[in-house]
Amino acid sequence: MDVQNRQPRPARPHLSEADRRRRRRQFRRRRAVAALVGMVVVALAVTALSTGGAGSGAVDRSRSAPSTTVAPSTTSTTVPTSTTTVPPSTTTTTGPGSLPQTGAFPTTTSASFTAVTAALWNGIVTDNVQAAMPAFFPEAAYVQVKAIPDPQADFTDRLVAQFGLDIAAAHALLGPTPSAARLVGVEADASFAHWVPPGVCSNGVGYFELPNTRMVYSLDGQTASFGIASMISWRGEWYVVHLGAVLQGGTGVVDDPQSGPGVPQYSSTC
Repeated sequence: MDVQNRQPRPARPHLSEADRRRRRRQFRRRRAVAALVGMVVVALAVTALSTGGAGSGAVDRSRSAPSTTVAPSTTSTTVPTSTTTVPPSTTTTTGPGSLPQTGAFPTTTSASFTAVTAALWNGIVTDNVQAAMPAFFPEAAYVQVKAIPDPQADFTDRLVAQFGLDIAAAHALLGPTPSAARLVGVEADASFAHWVPPGVCSNGVGYFELPNTRMVYSLDGQTASFGIASMISWRGEWYVVHLGAVLQGGTGVVDDPQSGPGVPQYSSTC
């Protein structure tokens, strides 16, 4: 460093004690203002962070966050009304008669047995063989069972024709007001059921046979009954095959009509 070219500092003016106190007060005020400004800046920064920012950088949460509505708890469901017509569904049902035979033993306490006997009773009360046909052995099953030249003709011309005659005879048994008769119950002895094997009675397929099931009814305060001559099985269900008699004579027959419930009788029929 060139000491010779160094310029001397100007002399500081002499300050009085009053000036020095005034300058100290100004310095303290400036420092307090600076501290206050710093606190304000920190407070604004904290507020901006807690609210997602300020000014152009702020996030509008009312737009970015989807609103959620909590549905009230309820057990009822309201189905809206629709003006669109839905076409009915088409269901193809395979009849039991078209399916192969099984060795299942039928019961007389099932809902299907109750439905069979109810259909039979309805046909008798109304003298309507078609109403009773749900209780009758299926034609497709009979075609499988019988090893004869024309089982369809035998089914229609012999079995169903005789069934209609027996329906009319049982209807006549109920007197002038058959609609007043009420079915009380059906009495069957399951121990009478027996297996009829293939090769017997011109059969190509075996089945169980149950004779003389009793239809018990009440009429004019009295209990009476008559029998179902023969029921045979298909796939674990009982069906009527002969109502009045196994061996028919071309006229309607009522099987063993009695006062009171009667008693099922055993017979070794086909």
